[in-house]
Amino acid sequence: MKKLDKLIIGSFIGPFLLTFVVVDFILLIVNMLKYFDEIFGKGLSFWIYAELIGYFVVSISPMALPLAVLLSSLMTFGNLGEHFELTAIKSSGISLLRALRPIAVFTVFLVILAFLSNNFLVPKVNLKTFSLLYDIRMKSPALDIREGIFYAGIPGYSIKVNQKIGDNDLRDIIIYNHNDALGNLDVTIADSGRMEKFFNENYMRLTLYNGINYREARATRGISEKPVEFRRSTFDENVIIFDMDEFQLSRTPEDLWSTNRAIKNISQIKAGLDSIYTLVNDQRFQNYQTASGIYPFFTRERTLEPLPAIAKRKAQDDTLRAEKARKLRAEQDSILEAKNLLKRDSTEKVVEAPENKIKVGGRDSILSVKSVKSVSKSDSIFSAKKANRIKNQEVLDEEELVENPQEDIVEEKKGKVDRTELLSEEEKSKIDSIVFKRGYRSNSLTMALNNARNLKNNFNVKRSQIENYEREYRRFQIAWHQKYTQAFACFVMFLIGAPLGAIIKKGGLGMPVLVSIIFFIVYYMLTITGEKWAKEGVTDPIIGTWFSCVMLLPFGLFFLKQARKDARLFEPDFYIQWWKGVKAKWISKD
Repeated sequence: MKKLDKLIIGSFIGPFLLTFVVVDFILLIVNMLKYFDEIFGKGLSFWIYAELIGYFVVSISPMALPLAVLLSSLMTFGNLGEHFELTAIKSSGISLLRALRPIAVFTVFLVILAFLSNNFLVPKVNLKTFSLLYDIRMKSPALDIREGIFYAGIPGYSIKVNQKIGDNDLRDIIIYNHNDALGNLDVTIADSGRMEKFFNENYMRLTLYNGINYREARATRGISEKPVEFRRSTFDENVIIFDMDEFQLSRTPEDLWSTNRAIKNISQIKAGLDSIYTLVNDQRFQNYQTASGIYPFFTRERTLEPLPAIAKRKAQDDTLRAEKARKLRAEQDSILEAKNLLKRDSTEKVVEAPENKIKVGGRDSILSVKSVKSVSKSDSIFSAKKANRIKNQEVLDEEELVENPQEDIVEEKKGKVDRTELLSEEEKSKIDSIVFKRGYRSNSLTMALNNARNLKNNFNVKRSQIENYEREYRRFQIAWHQKYTQAFACFVMFLIGAPLGAIIKKGGLGMPVLVSIIFFIVYYMLTITGEKWAKEGVTDPIIGTWFSCVMLLPFGLFFLKQARKDARLFEPDFYIQWWKGVKAKWISKD
């Protein structure tokens, strides 16, 4: 590595690390504000919040990297241009592209690292983030009883305290017990009380002093009902134990989020896409079967065949399901056979008896002669019954042949001969009377209308299901391409930032920060817009996810071209001279 490369890399690494930390911190604050009301005020320990913040830092790093590359590259070449170091480099015969090479190589390695992080590290961190964030959301707020306000944080109770002395002593207490869901029929009033947590803060003891408990039974409906029971009891000291499980953080198994696309890598997303497409294809195939079942007359001589692609995919899915079921069944059978063999070896007892021995499978098994005889006897009885039934059938057939002539039997078996003559007017009128007077025509129309409505309703249900599956399918595709676009955005931002810094020739945190924020806002808006179009099906997910990078890449190439020509795009004199040239051309033409 030459001294020039060391100089440029050394001037780039420091601003890059600083800007990455600052940008990551800003995005962290923005993300934390989204869940501020849900995660704070729960009485959690510092390490729980530190763990959650650490997960957030890793999960938002793919969004912070492009902005850090843009700002640091712009600051680096802005400082080089401001101190005329870039001019000295060009005057020594080194081109701008050669000066950009060390940072370009670093950015390429950063793109690869960002992709690997998006594909392997970020999904695992997202899984832990979702799990911890859900547990914090489900946790009840910390016990905070305030003066003069009813507190309903403890399940089944509503507590009001008029005066609170310190953290544990209470005055003028009213407690409504709602555990029986009978309303305000169980009320306790006390002059004073004290709260104490015990057993690792899993339970709370509330000791009440000098109070009265009022309890009234629930009234039953009726005209001549008896007066309800009412109890009033006074006490000098009463202890109530509250379960504090709701106030403890319980961790949920991470398997509950196994279907979320944000916790999957590329191979898992591909498997999810295949599963969703299978569900869509099954719904489409069922539409053809539903239509065939509703209109049996229409499909009597014709069939509603699904499209070849749908039928082919359905056959493949059925084959895979059958193979999977076969393997599962074989595995279960092998396990069951092993268990039976183990049980047989442990419990088998050979009993010596004078009966005959028959060797089966290499073992001496005792077959009772009595059982063999019983089986033979049952078989003989079955054979005799079968022979009698066949004999009786033959006798019936002979009697039928004797009573009826042969021609009549043949004609009866063949059925009636089809009529070829036209219907007479009298026969037509009889048929019309049956059709119209008995309501067959109206019934058939009603049946056809009901079938059409049922088919329409089924199609609407299937269409909504297919649309939901397709929307989820597009979201999986977006998650797949995001792993590439978020990494490639670092290189796009480098192409914009480095040449722009060489053009602006201003370092520090003034102009570079302003320009970087403008381009990052444009990048973020284009990204959100493209992903929204892809989710709604307006455009293909590939176009939607790559939309921001494709739109900003020409800007980077344009700035690179202008930086090689030492263009002064941000100086007023440049535009004044350009306008004078345009006016001179117009005057010369006139």
